Amino acid sequence: MNMTRTAATFAPPVMEARRWLDGVEFPEDRPLINVSQAAPVDPPPLALRQAMAEFTVEQDSAHLYGPVLGNDELRTELAAQISEHYEARIKANQVAITSGCNQAFSAVISAITDQGDEVILPTPWYFNHKMWLDMAGVKAIDLPTSNDLLPDPEMARALITKKTRAIALVTPNNPGGVEYPSDLVRRFYELAQETGIRLLVDETYRDFDSRSGAPHELFQQPDWDDTFVHLYSFSKAYRLTGHRVGAIAAGTPLLSEIEKFLDTVAICPGQIGQFAALWGMQNLSHWVAAERDEILDRRAAIAEGMPRLEAKGWRLLGLGAYFAYLEHPYQIASDDLARQLVPEAGILLLPGTMFMPAHDPTGKQQVRIAFANLDRAGIAQLFDRLPALSF
Repeated sequence: MNMTRTAATFAPPVMEARRWLDGVEFPEDRPLINVSQAAPVDPPPLALRQAMAEFTVEQDSAHLYGPVLGNDELRTELAAQISEHYEARIKANQVAITSGCNQAFSAVISAITDQGDEVILPTPWYFNHKMWLDMAGVKAIDLPTSNDLLPDPEMARALITKKTRAIALVTPNNPGGVEYPSDLVRRFYELAQETGIRLLVDETYRDFDSRSGAPHELFQQPDWDDTFVHLYSFSKAYRLTGHRVGAIAAGTPLLSEIEKFLDTVAICPGQIGQFAALWGMQNLSHWVAAERDEILDRRAAIAEGMPRLEAKGWRLLGLGAYFAYLEHPYQIASDDLARQLVPEAGILLLPGTMFMPAHDPTGKQQVRIAFANLDRAGIAQLFDRLPALSF
């Protein structure tokens, strides 16, 4: 029997890691520190929840189908906010709403590739991007990064073939945390434009970028929508993970193709989530700014704690948004290390092997820490436990 494309990819990493908790008991004086997933654990702010409740009760439209590419009011508001943030002019018909950012990526890939095509992914990669490419029958071409976790456009150029359809970047990066410099993103755009492929930029963590102003100039380029595809998520900024609301900004011909995928898979994004995203954009700018300040403070706490780990041989490779990406000093492979950390240290994190192709050994020396749900006290506990390890 032939292996299906779904069987050819790996199990969902976060779900796999959660199974490591089965049967493990954590004493009261050493509770589990879960830094495995980059998702808010708290619900949306009360004002937003109340607005969602009123919408659900009072508006019949909350329970009905809507436009496949998203509600007009939300598309218009997002286009306006993208325009303001990136100092550009984006039209509502260049924006589509999706059921989460993973669906946004899947829809774009389905619209621009055929089976056997290729997409370049810098490593360490976001594992759900790799999984979807596997399941779409598209070959992921890994682009190794250096110790700063930044990809090299000229190395990417050498990987482009007649089957290459896109390069996919994530900035601020998952899993590495690093923020790609504007000029680096521009060089990738120029490479994609020159070679006639697409540049996909997943900016799920844009709202927690430490830089002020536009993180890149791609929206300002003439005919940007012939080359550049912007992916976004409302999940992190407004704590809407369970409502699955994401977005795409791209050219209208591409969105017409994407509409076919979205109509077949989900018909339309959920109405309550779309309302929440719109209400959040219109009413919670100051709240989101405070959330960003808190994440940046937690990022600073990671940097402040690193000397204790560096003294034990650890190295910080990337830090930003929700993530710290580290190289560990032990002879044990990171996937075995991560499993043992659960009972021995009360820590659940993800090994670098989950973000690397099997042929790349560097993943065995790396781990990802999703620190966004730890306050400073929790981060201090993490830095108490990690230096005490002995393998």
